Amino acid sequence: MTIVGNPDAVIGGVDTHADTHVAAVVNHVGGVLGVESFSTTSIGYRQLVSWLRSHGELALVGEEGTGSYGVGVSRYLQHEGVTVVEVDRPNRQTRHRQGKSDPVDAVAAARAALSGTATGSPKARDGNVEAIRVLMIARRSAVDTRIETLNQLRHVVFTATPEIRAKFTGLSAISLAHKASALRPRQADDPVRYTTHMTIRALGHRVQYLREETKQLNRMLRPLIRQTAPTLLEVYGVGYDTAAKLLVAAGDNPGRIRSEGAWAHLCGAAPIPASSGKTKRHRLNRGGNRQANSALYHIVITRMRHHQPTRDYVARRLSEGKSMGEIARILKRYAAREVFKHLPRPA
Repeated sequence: MTIVGNPDAVIGGVDTHADTHVAAVVNHVGGVLGVESFSTTSIGYRQLVSWLRSHGELALVGEEGTGSYGVGVSRYLQHEGVTVVEVDRPNRQTRHRQGKSDPVDAVAAARAALSGTATGSPKARDGNVEAIRVLMIARRSAVDTRIETLNQLRHVVFTATPEIRAKFTGLSAISLAHKASALRPRQADDPVRYTTHMTIRALGHRVQYLREETKQLNRMLRPLIRQTAPTLLEVYGVGYDTAAKLLVAAGDNPGRIRSEGAWAHLCGAAPIPASSGKTKRHRLNRGGNRQANSALYHIVITRMRHHQPTRDYVARRLSEGKSMGEIARILKRYAAREVFKHLPRPA
């Protein structure tokens, strides 16, 4: 639908929150036609769409927070055939000049969609990648908590009496957890010895439980990853965890990423121009999806250690005076280009 010059076209904007969404609607020249609040329920979503369409021919909707509070309303709008564009939060300078309120943000979202400032398509969140994303949340917390619990277990053992310490010296993480969980404390022991043994056993049980939980989540994740992007796992340095992070960054509709350059920017692996006057330079991109950036970094580190062509490249660039940090950034950009070819594409 043509927006500019079409007096019947209206553009919506939504500022999303946990319990209510604030919607605004503007005409084809940016004039505000109305602002209203709606609940974050199925009835509220239906009322929101009806209200927007009551003002004219709905061209598109700009929405802030499509990846968090706005997931539900974004999914509903797309199901209703409404084009949704993702709107970034206004910068601090703009908010300092114009103030901050939900109606102001909703109007700003609508005008960003109208002007073309906001053009990004939100993730679909309706396929295998969404299933991978939610499983990765549980897996990441299980892994992090297991590491934290192991550290606590080692600390309790280290600060225990020499007799207790001797039982667990030199054990691997798995052996330590297994032996700790097998303890059978006796209340007849002195209180410190008894409570120390009880604590060690409790932490050992927790480590083993989290280890089994991680295994179960891995068994659910791996078939989804193989089904979604089978060739991605063939890229040197890409394992299941790395592949999952990259797929989650791309989303269920990776066609929204129009080029490998856009993918590199999304992953924070594309250098940002920082030239001024006679100075021509680029700076490190500190934006983008940090999980995807971390995945690319792990690919690069793996290749630096085990991939002979990469090792040869690193040696050549070091001889040219490049630092390891600069070389790693170059290789991350190359890895982003290679990975993009293996992401699922629209049929």
